[in-house]
Amino acid sequence: MNFFTQQHKARQRTSLLVLYFVLAIVLIVVAVNAATWAIFYLSSTDSSVKNAPWFDQPYWIWISIATILVIMFGTIRDLVRLGDGGKAVAEMVGARRISSATRDPDEKRLINVVEEMSIASGTPRPALYVMDEEPAINAFVAGYRPTEAVLVVTRGALTTFDRDELQGVIGHEFSHILNGDMRLNIRLWGIVSGILLIGQIGHFLIRSLRYS
Repeated sequence: MNFFTQQHKARQRTSLLVLYFVLAIVLIVVAVNAATWAIFYLSSTDSSVKNAPWFDQPYWIWISIATILVIMFGTIRDLVRLGDGGKAVAEMVGARRISSATRDPDEKRLINVVEEMSIASGTPRPALYVMDEEPAINAFVAGYRPTEAVLVVTRGALTTFDRDELQGVIGHEFSHILNGDMRLNIRLWGIVSGILLIGQIGHFLIRSLRYS
């Protein structure tokens, strides 16, 4: 397997993922316009207005701008909350920072493996966190820069993997640090939060209409 070929393919997939996010925002704007048109059509009693093409009216422009502004607001709000980078992400998922003086054998093994990977890759050792209440197997890195990266591992991963398996997972996570994927992940997280805000507003409006 050619490492550089695989790295190039991974970057192409990342670009495709960004394109999907842009497409999702466009489709959301279209969906909001369609829903607004349906409500407007059903509630209006003026036949001349009802029969007029939607895009011939100025409403769709303002609705589209408002939708994009809501997504931007939700995105900026969460990016501000994640201003501390990886540390903020770790705290949001309820992870606990691992002390270098820990007596837990699984946590000591993790520290040793991460230190080895840090030396081998020439990158600063990320701060280590563990999700104590999470039995599933998972791990991720977060942060804007390698110097402030954090590595979060679930308790399930620590107790299930042997040393070689844990080393493979940590090596994979270090690749995200080196390629800058973790920075992109935080930004995409912010965009997802903006998209979810549209859903939350829609849910609130539906509940309000139901009660009214």
